[in-house]
Amino acid sequence: MALTWDESYLGKVRASVGDTDTILFVGARGVIIDDQNRLLLIQRSDNHRWAIPAGAMELGESMQECAIREVWEETGLRATSLTPFAFYTAYTYTNDYGHTYQQILMSFKIDTWEGELLRETEESVDAGFFALDALPGPKSFVIDETLADLASFQATGRLVLK
Repeated sequence: MALTWDESYLGKVRASVGDTDTILFVGARGVIIDDQNRLLLIQRSDNHRWAIPAGAMELGESMQECAIREVWEETGLRATSLTPFAFYTAYTYTNDYGHTYQQILMSFKIDTWEGELLRETEESVDAGFFALDALPGPKSFVIDETLADLASFQATGRLVLK
């Protein structure tokens, strides 16, 4: 079972430092593109934006384990093979709750997975595979950049560092 926000490491850190300080967000995202070249997106339950499955690491977890867990929690799919393609360390953002984070985040392409897609979970109200030229909205601001970074990695074989 997934941890609640209050039980999560990031939730505990946020509660400890308060709402106004910038804190580090260490996490991972998992990009799944099916054999029909469709991208898996979830519609988040908190802000209803369409997003790539992602989230914060818990203590004792690797970034790869975080990506596997987040994809599973948000989609019901179990990633069985992953390839890192981008590493982000320079972005600071403020979420809808007014909390500011500096991201340290790895993006993984999920090469293989198993299981049945769940359209609703504790963290999502819908999920599905969408043609890259017909993504639903409103969408997360990171989708376009993440897909561009994946294309760059696939063209060059070099990890994208930002």
